[in-house]
Amino acid sequence: MGAEIESAIAELVDPLRELRFLGDAVDRSLMPPLDTALNRVAGQTSPFTLHARGTGAFPNLDRPRTVWIGLVSEQLIRLAQQVEGSAVEAGFVPEGRPYTPHLTIGRVRDLHGWQRIRHALRESPNHDFGSSLISEMILYRSILGGEASQYQALARYRFAAEPPT
Repeated sequence: MGAEIESAIAELVDPLRELRFLGDAVDRSLMPPLDTALNRVAGQTSPFTLHARGTGAFPNLDRPRTVWIGLVSEQLIRLAQQVEGSAVEAGFVPEGRPYTPHLTIGRVRDLHGWQRIRHALRESPNHDFGSSLISEMILYRSILGGEASQYQALARYRFAAEPPT
């Protein structure tokens, strides 16, 4: 992908990856049991490598609302399942959609210039963006408003388990 296109996409929003969206308005009484459950999950999770590969848009490249980079890791999928179980155990409503591992890199509010970006995404569907070691998960509060959302870290959950040998 050309640097010009990468810059155009990256300027849309700060990168965001989520394991589970808890809702627009969260009942505070659900937070202590969620915190306990997430601490338990983190204590049983080993750091793992996450690969960023491929690009696309939700719902699709012809009617984009979200531009993404694919995330590849079996451990990430297992972690998302454990986080989902923890959220439901704490009293949150089960997520209705299957988990799709991705990194949101942009929101499309206006299709001006989209043709050029769509062409670049179609030309590089398997672009390799590299790998990262994931050693924690963070619970964020989304603060909506203005041009872009802001994210406030509420809690960090460091992975404590030893990696398998």
